[in-house]
Amino acid sequence: MNWTSDINGFKAYMKLERSLSVNSVNAYLSDVDKLLLYLEQSNTNVNPTQISNDHMIGFINWINKIGLGARSQARIISGLKAFFGYLQLEDRIQQDPTELISSPRIGRKLPEVLEIQEINEIIAAIDLSKAEGERNRAIIETLYSCGLRVSELVNLKKSHLLKEEGFIRVTGKGDKERLVPIGGVALKYIRFYEETTRNHVIAKKADQDILFLNRRGARLTRVMIFTIVKQLAKAAGIVKTISPHTFRHSFATHLIDGGADLRAVQDMLGHESITTTEIYTHLDVTFLRDTITQFHPRA
Repeated sequence: MNWTSDINGFKAYMKLERSLSVNSVNAYLSDVDKLLLYLEQSNTNVNPTQISNDHMIGFINWINKIGLGARSQARIISGLKAFFGYLQLEDRIQQDPTELISSPRIGRKLPEVLEIQEINEIIAAIDLSKAEGERNRAIIETLYSCGLRVSELVNLKKSHLLKEEGFIRVTGKGDKERLVPIGGVALKYIRFYEETTRNHVIAKKADQDILFLNRRGARLTRVMIFTIVKQLAKAAGIVKTISPHTFRHSFATHLIDGGADLRAVQDMLGHESITTTEIYTHLDVTFLRDTITQFHPRA
């Protein structure tokens, strides 16, 4: 089997023409790797241009047999559709072998959302006597105030804080920039962090403009942000399964529940499609229960 050239071409296409992030490109390549693993285990020696619909059906049966869930299967199929779509675009194949393959149906899962009181409890659980205390408070306030993705937070630059205007410049997916309003409370705690901690850390050369640093002067990793959030949630006694993304969900939900315009929230989140933003328009379950209790004759 000779897949190297086509995979390298696909990788370059995703990076240069689609402007996808490194994480997104790696996810697509991982989907192709799973197809290669299946072909290897089934002793099927074919090149990308020789893959047929029958091969794909066998692959779908295989990923189902090894126990991958519907969401994982849909993700893999989407990645392979992109790969073979690229081969078709390059005239490497005439017929797309994934054309007749449909993804499993996935129910729309509502994201976990924190109540305002729970966010306050998480912030109150931060030990400000520790060296990283002011930094962690600024991180949580920024996540909730701006609805940032983890990757956007760890790459946030000091020079992108437009403090006088009340905005931050965020680099999102595909290196697309957007302006996001930032609240006064978040700006206050960022200033505390800068004055008490950040200004006393010797930043590494590549990270001198990065806002949130570890004690060695390097930007924080995504894993470190997850660890901070998990530890704070545990300290606050929050039993929900939360992650840094939970603050993004909470940001959007609280805005929309408060009457914010859906298009404005879409812009702030950096969603390409408003359909993605619409998941946050779900009604609060407490409101639904109270409505039944108040108006249904059999309540």
